Amino acid sequence: MQMNSLWERCFSLAGKTALVTGASGGIGRTLAVALAEAGAAVGVHGRNRERTEETCRAVEEAGGRAAPLIGDIETVEQCRALIAEAHAALGRLDILVNCAATNRRKPLLDATPEDFDAIVAINVRAPYFLSQAAHPYMVAQGGGKIIHIGSINSFYGLDNVSLYGLSKGGLAQLTKVMAVEWAPDNIQVNCLTPGFFLTPLTEGLWSQEEKARWLRMRIPVRRPGTPDELVGALLLLAGPASSYITGQTIVVDGGFLAGGSWLRDNELL
Repeated sequence: MQMNSLWERCFSLAGKTALVTGASGGIGRTLAVALAEAGAAVGVHGRNRERTEETCRAVEEAGGRAAPLIGDIETVEQCRALIAEAHAALGRLDILVNCAATNRRKPLLDATPEDFDAIVAINVRAPYFLSQAAHPYMVAQGGGKIIHIGSINSFYGLDNVSLYGLSKGGLAQLTKVMAVEWAPDNIQVNCLTPGFFLTPLTEGLWSQEEKARWLRMRIPVRRPGTPDELVGALLLLAGPASSYITGQTIVVDGGFLAGGSWLRDNELL
């Protein structure tokens, strides 16, 4: 009974609601289901109706209530409409998880203004204006949680992903400013940052032997992460336990950014 009490004080989301953007698959789906398992009702956002409804079924199978929210978030108007729709469907909005993202892998000299605008629209502008639109609802409720899903590319430069890295670096900085400005409103804002994970979108990367070997050489645990390994940090940032954690970027990367080993990093050569 004491352990249940500790869980409830720190991690229970009973009576809370959450909106997860980009929840139609991969990491977003895992996060949406985890929030439901912790007790939250979940607004499941995605562009593809079939995949979004699949996530809703997974949320319901986990014992949660799901509200499908289909649509784009490329414009400010679409972002504001999504927040209003989520609030209407859920009755309140306690947690916003900005997971939707896009990428176009190109060398610097090949990237176009259209590439730039497309990536910044989803990876930076959408989280900015989704959070802005969520703010008054959270204030009216006495507080809330905003969790941006970042990228290790905020800290580590890789070729051919300049625009993605730029956008995710901006998201990490936005986390700090939001945390500072909205601290008086009891809104905690943090950035959950995966390292190199195995998802449907990265299967192609991990299936390339040379690139997979390069990654395993540099990840101390010698393997990709799985979406389930983000759940612990997510529930920390979404629940009562993080009432004094704000403005932080929490990296889940198998030790990648911690460094390497002269003795071990040539094992896979």
